[in-house]
Amino acid sequence: MKIKFTNLYKLIPQKNKINSKIISLIKKSNFIGGDEVKLFEKNFAKFVGAKNCITVGNGTDALEIAIKSLNLKKGSEIIIPNNTWISTAEAVITNGHNVKFCDVNLDDYSICLNDLKKKINKKTKAIIVVHLYGNPTNMIQLRKIIKNKKIKVIEDCAQAHGAKLKKKHVGTFSDISTFSFFPGKNLGAFGDAGAIVTNSKQLSNNCLRSRNHGALYKYDHLFSGRNSRLDTINAGVLNIKLLHYKEVIKKRNQIAKIYFKELKNISNLKMFKLSAENSHSFHQFVIRTNYRDKLRAFLNNNGVETMVHYPYMLNELKFFKNKINLNKSKNLGKKILSLPISEEHKKKEIIYVCKMIKTFFEKL
Repeated sequence: MKIKFTNLYKLIPQKNKINSKIISLIKKSNFIGGDEVKLFEKNFAKFVGAKNCITVGNGTDALEIAIKSLNLKKGSEIIIPNNTWISTAEAVITNGHNVKFCDVNLDDYSICLNDLKKKINKKTKAIIVVHLYGNPTNMIQLRKIIKNKKIKVIEDCAQAHGAKLKKKHVGTFSDISTFSFFPGKNLGAFGDAGAIVTNSKQLSNNCLRSRNHGALYKYDHLFSGRNSRLDTINAGVLNIKLLHYKEVIKKRNQIAKIYFKELKNISNLKMFKLSAENSHSFHQFVIRTNYRDKLRAFLNNNGVETMVHYPYMLNELKFFKNKINLNKSKNLGKKILSLPISEEHKKKEIIYVCKMIKTFFEKL
């Protein structure tokens, strides 16, 4: 049996509706902005539960613009988790600020709140929380930690569309939040796309200007911004996909339940520890084992494609040259493995993946 990690074409719901939408938008020849983009901003804000949604060109732009909107003093210290995609750190540096890495929990891979307490000091002006793999960070506890401190919070929800903490969507626990609609995301466009959500009108206006050369309307340039806009066709695609997104999360959770059930008794393998008050969107299903490379090779030889998210912690990259010792995330990139999980996968395929994993560990 051959099982691909993902097949983007198979992930497209309602293909006929999407094709019709694209053709209608081409006929209108309104390729940038317009009613379709405004509709998606309205729909996505409602979906998340936020007052304002500002669409942008991609998830990295969303982070950079969100940080800029806070108007922090140059050289401010911003804390981010050590296990995440490089964009989280890049956005800090691009804005002229300093990154401080925080350790992560090994049971759910979210930012370690105990280590966060130690990392916060007078220089700390913001924290970026990453809801990695679709798992909500405990934002309620984090808020208690920074209570009475003048520290801004940004949620990086690039992998967590629809994930919830106590029935409240991620992206609504902070000053401002960002999303990515990269094609491989649970809610993916047909190219790069991103969004920012916030309940602050001031931050919303700051972001609107930043994405459009510093202007809210033509020739209203108050500062140097950038050109970062969601194109109309992708807005149309996302509007249709959003209508069916609850089913996407439902199917991914069903697959996750199979993994939890079938793999729970393997002593040399660790899985997520889920919180009963969280609703996971399962962008990835990540396992951890000291035999990662051998297991991955075995699965590949038996037709199962896997991925690694991520092979290096940020403080291990040459770019940062950060020698700080983060005990929990040390060597984590050598142990984690992402298994196939998407709404395209059938139950028999996931059972086969589990069977191959069990076979591997039985032969050790």
